[in-house]
Amino acid sequence: MGAMSARPNPEAAAQQAENNAPHRAGFACFVGRPNAGKSTLTNALVGQKVAITSNRPQTTRHTVRGIVHREDAQLILVDTPGLHKPRTLLGERLNDVVRTTWAEVDVIGFCLPADQKLGPGDKFIVKELAGIKKTPKIAVITKTDLVDSKQLAEQLIAVSRLGEELGFEWAEIIPVSAVKDSQVDLLADLIAPLLPEGPPLYPEGDLTDEPEMVMVAELIREAALEGVRDELPHSIAVVVEEMLPREDRPADKPLLDIHANVYIERPSQKGIIIGPKGKRLKEVGTKSRKHIEALLGTPVFLDLHVKVAKDWQRDPKQLRKLGF
Repeated sequence: MGAMSARPNPEAAAQQAENNAPHRAGFACFVGRPNAGKSTLTNALVGQKVAITSNRPQTTRHTVRGIVHREDAQLILVDTPGLHKPRTLLGERLNDVVRTTWAEVDVIGFCLPADQKLGPGDKFIVKELAGIKKTPKIAVITKTDLVDSKQLAEQLIAVSRLGEELGFEWAEIIPVSAVKDSQVDLLADLIAPLLPEGPPLYPEGDLTDEPEMVMVAELIREAALEGVRDELPHSIAVVVEEMLPREDRPADKPLLDIHANVYIERPSQKGIIIGPKGKRLKEVGTKSRKHIEALLGTPVFLDLHVKVAKDWQRDPKQLRKLGF
């Protein structure tokens, strides 16, 4: 064997040189006003459905972390809720979470949709970002598939100017389309060198460190929001009470029993979620079960119940119980 390994192999040498580049690992978070495409971008980077996406702003309430594993780096994406002007106790609590998270990450990606003019909401966020001096900030123009090149150019200039006005320079400005998978890899290439040197922080197979129960609850909540966004945008919370493997099942045919409660704020909302003859709730179950089975890789029996938790968004005791 010794003689074989002594022969010079140019490919191996090149590989060796590359391997000497230090491995990097760290945290990044995407910020932007609600609906700027943050969760969709997280999912595109990780390559699996991790953060929940919905056309309804503020559906991500947990710091879901998607993990991007690369040869040279491990990028952990922290998905903070959108920063917004708080109207309720929940809103204030969310904003505190946001600011703490921003101060703790290694890179911040500011997401701005290509098809919408820079508005007061964007300026509010970028102004907050300007106050976080040390962290490199990347401007990500999302949803580029919705505009032509002229509109895109205008948006790139606008975001660059906004940085100048507030006295800082973006580390990078990059247009992407998560839907068309355009430049998503390039975004990861640009973030990686900004991370601190170090070994991977999570094992290879991990895609997120959120407890599975929380992710399952998010998938159910997403399905529950689907048809009723306009009527109940924020009044839905989901708590998974238990996840247990069904006993007496053969090893090759496991079944996971999941019992979950969908909480709403008022009795009048019950009918909206359940639908005529329970049709709506059945659809929620079917839809979320598919996503849960894909996530956990096992067949699932999903038992859903709708319960009223009166005005939970304004009640600290209820908020705690529902995990906020």
